[in-house]
Amino acid sequence: MKLDAQTMKWTREPKCYHITSDKVEMITEPHTDLWQRTYYHFRNDNAPLLQISTDEKYFSFIVKTEFESKHRFDQCGVVMYLDSENWLKGSIEYENEEFQHLGSVATNMGYSDWATTAIDASVKSMWYRFSRREDDYCIECSTDGIHYSQMRICHMWNATGTIRFGIYACSPEDSSFKATFTDMEITPCQWLAHDGQSPDE
Repeated sequence: MKLDAQTMKWTREPKCYHITSDKVEMITEPHTDLWQRTYYHFRNDNAPLLQISTDEKYFSFIVKTEFESKHRFDQCGVVMYLDSENWLKGSIEYENEEFQHLGSVATNMGYSDWATTAIDASVKSMWYRFSRREDDYCIECSTDGIHYSQMRICHMWNATGTIRFGIYACSPEDSSFKATFTDMEITPCQWLAHDGQSPDE
């Protein structure tokens, strides 16, 4: 099912954006970010978020991102934001002219982690697929919207009922860029049940 972006709601509304049924364009503002405590105890919780709510336990959300990032930590991607201390995001963070970080952050009970891999700085588009299986979550990425690779599987302690999920973009330092989101779709859960080791009795 194609997702009409005009049905999504801002958790925090940016100053400059444009929304049609099939496209969202967002201009980031300087010093916006999502991060909580871990490692250097820094906290920032002011990135704009465009989300929808659901209590559906099994689904996947797909979105294509295109970005003109150019400054350290510029980022955009997929997000599930419940409150300031419980959220999950997947994105590309620009680092320099040579490389950037493709990664994800899970924040549970006020502490963030960050799992990344380095990719070439020339990459300016990425697809994401966010999937839910009950209270567990998976984020995948793709360069073509067809073949996806797993970025993270995690459990979110407070994401057990109704959740909010969607897209975000931000510029943690003194920067601003345009992020474009298209091809948003909700499908039956594409994250298949595990077919390996049986659960413990």
